[in-house]
Amino acid sequence: MSSPYAAINNSADPKRSAKVHRYKPSTAAVSTDDPTPDYMNLLGMIFSMCGLMMKMKWCAWAAVYCACISFANSRSSEDTKQILSSFMLSISAVVMSYLQNPQPMTPPW
Repeated sequence: MSSPYAAINNSADPKRSAKVHRYKPSTAAVSTDDPTPDYMNLLGMIFSMCGLMMKMKWCAWAAVYCACISFANSRSSEDTKQILSSFMLSISAVVMSYLQNPQPMTPPW
């Protein structure tokens, strides 16, 4: 019991079903592995340790900057504990360096 409109629609259909190809994304063109958050996280940890141990304020501020970049470039599926610990370590480096020497920061050059 086909309707008369079905025959009209099939004959006037501009699509060519023989030419339709399923989309397959190329895996070589798209790289989802961006190492920037990992590098910034590691750099932030190093800077915060230098800020804590050597009492260098500019290292502590660089650690905060690296932690912010690491957070901004990280994916939502990554481990948030590591990013949070990097933030806390960099903030503690800034706080401890200013508690030990409350004078304004002097440039390293």
